[in-house]
Amino acid sequence: MSILINKNSRVIVQGITGKTGAFHTEMSQAYAFGKQCYVGGVTPKKGGTTFLDMPVFNTVSEAKAQTGANVSVIYVPPPYAAAAIDEAVEAGMEMVICITEGIPVRDMIRTRYKMQDKSTILIGPNCPGIITSDELKIGIMPGHIFKKGPIGVVSKSGTLTYEAAGQLNALGIGTSTVVGVGGDPVNGLKHIDVLKMRRQRRRKRSPVGQGQHEEAGHRLHRWCHRASGQAHGPCRRDHLRRQGHGTGKTVRDGILRHQGYPQPGRNGRHAQVRAEVIRSKDQAKSLSGLSGQAFFIPVCLPIATRQRRRHSLWWQPKITD
Repeated sequence: MSILINKNSRVIVQGITGKTGAFHTEMSQAYAFGKQCYVGGVTPKKGGTTFLDMPVFNTVSEAKAQTGANVSVIYVPPPYAAAAIDEAVEAGMEMVICITEGIPVRDMIRTRYKMQDKSTILIGPNCPGIITSDELKIGIMPGHIFKKGPIGVVSKSGTLTYEAAGQLNALGIGTSTVVGVGGDPVNGLKHIDVLKMRRQRRRKRSPVGQGQHEEAGHRLHRWCHRASGQAHGPCRRDHLRRQGHGTGKTVRDGILRHQGYPQPGRNGRHAQVRAEVIRSKDQAKSLSGLSGQAFFIPVCLPIATRQRRRHSLWWQPKITD
């Protein structure tokens, strides 16, 4: 069972007549039900023409009215990509997938601000796209490595996505819907949003999350099955192993154990700094000009922003007599 797109989706391509748009649109049409799902393209001043056996329109609103499209994919150069997203949102598209990399951050900030009261789902920019195996491909993913299966994948990185799908296929498992959310600092759909969508679909089995997103990792851990009513980490990890799922220890625990200090930390970087602080404790005691004992206390200050969660680490010397 898919999420976001399937063989009933109707797609238009903004920038279809460009070199990149033409190439990937042709590849997408050749995948599964792509021929019937791709219904038109948009290129200003080229309306009324035909390209790749599809009609070309001047505006997104015109294309939507004529074709009934609900999804738009954007292959527009960076200086004009944000405006292309704005046009698709104003036209009322249900989902916009922006493949373009290198859009000016200021342009994307304006676009995201305009989308606050809109229901349009934005995937990207700077993303590989989205694919529902054996049904529909939107974006630049190589379709031949995706085979139908129960596992969903969400990632920032395109190449990591292909690697995960390839390994799942090699194991005979396959993938359902694979989502590349994009790696730009200001983007649309987040890892957590995709995981929530998958959780609502009870027929889905296991999501695979990757791409340097710690908050999503914590969410996956909280959602895993509880063993014997126990909710703490070791029981969950052991239960997942018994179910045949791959598990591993956190980066922070690995770094601290490698340093010889099994102390908790917020993430790998904080754990490494904590280890350095603890290891230098004896050196701090001998600092000249200080009476008594001096040592450093690391304090994690989580700062929640609108776009992402960041963590800053601050420490200061404390003097004890």
